[in-house]
Amino acid sequence: MLTTADFLQYTQWSGIASLVLAAIAILGFILKWGIRFRLVGAAGFMLVMTTGLFALSLAPLSRTVIPGAVKYSLVYDNGSTQAVIAIPPSITPEKLEATLRQAASNLYSYGRSTSRGDNQLIIRSRTIIHPQPGLSVPLYLGEVKRSLTSREKSEIAIEIYPEKFALLPKPTA
Repeated sequence: MLTTADFLQYTQWSGIASLVLAAIAILGFILKWGIRFRLVGAAGFMLVMTTGLFALSLAPLSRTVIPGAVKYSLVYDNGSTQAVIAIPPSITPEKLEATLRQAASNLYSYGRSTSRGDNQLIIRSRTIIHPQPGLSVPLYLGEVKRSLTSREKSEIAIEIYPEKFALLPKPTA
């Protein structure tokens, strides 16, 4: 994955290319070349690309990695206060806690709106079990609640449902 340092380096190279194209465009106007207006367009486009790369170098693009967390899939997100992630049925309570912490960090966004005065993001974790052939049942194993108003607030409330883990299929040896 590209880092902000990579985007900063790309910004520098794009800025140099923009200046070179601008100089060629000025030279084209002085020498009255037929392609001088195309050169202005190319220089303008490179300036827009440079600005976009610079913006990408300012924003953090990396995701939080919590040791012990398993890969999850986002299956529902209303863009506001609720989200649901899917996890594998072979998860343990310790791995679920780490996964919920990681999801709470990765799914936080300043753009989430609050509805009815709620200022907490609730992320529920679920897996699918098959109690009998042809029947699939979602099983919610836990949830995490975090503040929507501040990223720095580390008040994360994790609730794991231990009674639900008894319903998970036992691994076969």
